[in-house]
Amino acid sequence: MNDAQTLKDEIKTRYGQAALQAQKQERRSCCGTGTVLQAGQLDPITSNLYSDREAATLPQDAVAASLGCGNPTALAQIAPGDTVLDLGSGGGIDVLLSARRVGPTGKVYGLDMTDEMLDLARANQAKAGVTNVEFLKGDIEHIPLPDNTVDLIISNCVINLSPDKDLVLAEAFRVLKPGGRLAVSDIVVRGEIPQAVRRSIELWAGCVAGALEEKEYLTKLERAGFEQVSIEPTRVYTAADARELFEGTDLDLNTIAPLVDGKFLSGFVRATKPEASPVACCSTTCCS
Repeated sequence: MNDAQTLKDEIKTRYGQAALQAQKQERRSCCGTGTVLQAGQLDPITSNLYSDREAATLPQDAVAASLGCGNPTALAQIAPGDTVLDLGSGGGIDVLLSARRVGPTGKVYGLDMTDEMLDLARANQAKAGVTNVEFLKGDIEHIPLPDNTVDLIISNCVINLSPDKDLVLAEAFRVLKPGGRLAVSDIVVRGEIPQAVRRSIELWAGCVAGALEEKEYLTKLERAGFEQVSIEPTRVYTAADARELFEGTDLDLNTIAPLVDGKFLSGFVRATKPEASPVACCSTTCCS
């Protein structure tokens, strides 16, 4: 396992560069080596996640900075008046889409640890003219919000980057209101994958090597206190996809790619924080 701080520093560097490139209308690949994509080039994870209609409502810098593996705002139930938190909000694409759906009576927080991404997100917020949004600096392992604050937590291909996913899920549980929902897109593994992939820091920072096995993910959610946990596959990646993602690393692609065929997927992860228990009663008088 790579040192946690080394990993975090690598992620900050990678995503800081992505924010700067987004301002030049350049796109990076979320996974693999994170190389700059040429005009018209698509990678198998980040491509075609948002409809043309959604993209048309957003600043182009927000679209260019999108490094997710899904579209949580398309699958999550977001209601007017909701308070929403986006873990690892990047350039703000999911925050801005959510802000329109919660309306003027709702609020959306975006949390990110990368200064360049926060600067870009705030600039995109200003361009979009959205006022019911606040971007916060911090780690997803230590969410800077009080207990029982938000109705919904979304995230887009970020939880897999954390070296301490148990702490992330515990924090998510803490800040959700009773009955609150977790609805995140993430990279998930089905079955065993080669240790060479797990050991690669480039692939950790690129959202592949840190992915949880599907059953382990569900177990961690339940251990954190969530109920109604599920993972819905949205994309399953082939050996050909793996070759593209791992290109530029020191992995032997001829050996590795067939071994991971069909074992990585983008999944939509759902979970609910239980409603508050009713107040217990003492004899005939309820306890205060």
